Amino acid sequence: MAGGDPEKDNKTGTESEASPCPVETTLRMVGHRWKVLILRELFRGGIKRFNELLGNINGITPKVLTQKLREMERDGIVVRKMYPEVPPRVEYSLTPLAGACAQ
Repeated sequence: MAGGDPEKDNKTGTESEASPCPVETTLRMVGHRWKVLILRELFRGGIKRFNELLGNINGITPKVLTQKLREMERDGIVVRKMYPEVPPRVEYSLTPLAGACAQ
C-alpha cells in the first residue's frame, strides 16, 4: 500500500489499535506543553500547592493549570490531596509511577 499509513499497512490494520505503542501513549499523557512544565515543577519540588505551580510556570492561566492537573490526575501521573481547612488547601505531587520516571 504505497503512500498509506504505515500503522495500517500491517496485516489487518488493527494491530496498532489492539496494542498501542507505549511511546504514543506516553506522549498522549504528557506531551502537551503545559504538562511538561508541570512535571518539571513537581520533579523539582515534590509537593506543590496550586499557587506555587501557577507562579512558577510563566504564561499559564489558572483555568489551563486546573485542566491539565485534572487530566494528569485522571491519567495516574499526579496525586491531588485536599485538606478540609478554611481556606481549602490542595497539594499536588507525583504518583510513584511518575516519580520512577525521574530516576
